[in-house]
Amino acid sequence: MEISRVEALSQRIVQPYAWGNAVWHVWGAGQAAEQGLEGQVADTRSNASKQPLVLLHGGSGSWTHWLRNVEHLAKIRTIWALDIPGFGDSDLPSGVSDADGLVPYVAEILANSFRGDGVDVMGFSFGAMTAGLVAAEYPNLIRQLILVGAPGLGLFSKELPMRGMTPDMDEESQRKVHRHNLNAMMFVHPDSVTDDVIDLQQANVARDRLRRRRVARTDVLAQAQTHWTCPVHGVWGVCDALYQGTLAQVPQVLSSMASFTVVPDAGHWVMFEKPDAFHAAVAPLLSR
Repeated sequence: MEISRVEALSQRIVQPYAWGNAVWHVWGAGQAAEQGLEGQVADTRSNASKQPLVLLHGGSGSWTHWLRNVEHLAKIRTIWALDIPGFGDSDLPSGVSDADGLVPYVAEILANSFRGDGVDVMGFSFGAMTAGLVAAEYPNLIRQLILVGAPGLGLFSKELPMRGMTPDMDEESQRKVHRHNLNAMMFVHPDSVTDDVIDLQQANVARDRLRRRRVARTDVLAQAQTHWTCPVHGVWGVCDALYQGTLAQVPQVLSSMASFTVVPDAGHWVMFEKPDAFHAAVAPLLSR
């Protein structure tokens, strides 16, 4: 993987708030630079083909969950990938322990970054659930929402065989745990878990400050859909480990979705494992 190369193509934006800093990485940010805004706010009223697309990563992640997607997506949109507060380089607001507590802070970030205009948001896993909750409570901030492998539907069929770390583990043992967990939850193909992917996972997990998340196992997102006013679309990997035996129920539970696309031969981290197929799935949605 080429994290350094891809990151070097971006504009890193640090926004200070009363609760701490929010950190964005932006690709295709020429418009913001030309406005002399240093990326602090975006003009959402420019050419529709370069409208902002906000990316929200999954749990124990950062913008790097979208590593294989940002360059492609930046050809058609200005990409704003946020490190959600409590993950990556963004600070954790005091007292927040899960997605529901993050809602007002993510809403504040979106309102500040895009002048209060509604923008398209694509969220993965924990980020999808968080975005869905924001869309329910702050409908004016999201113009269109794309959910990727979202939890919070009450459809988890069984506990995944995840392994934990112990204080006595050496580096090699820790990497074996990461490899096992990535295979158990994120990917369908074992060869998807390369040493570079383990490096990425290790760096992201080390910066996860919301370790005791529980909301994802409830139906909080299914309940929130009654308050959505924007179009909502779903994209899932056909072999998503979180939805073994229940994937067909997703469009029934999320009946408010305008479309539901299943990407073949892909696991939970669908946009990383099968980027080309994922891009084809979201292309019609991003042309709107």
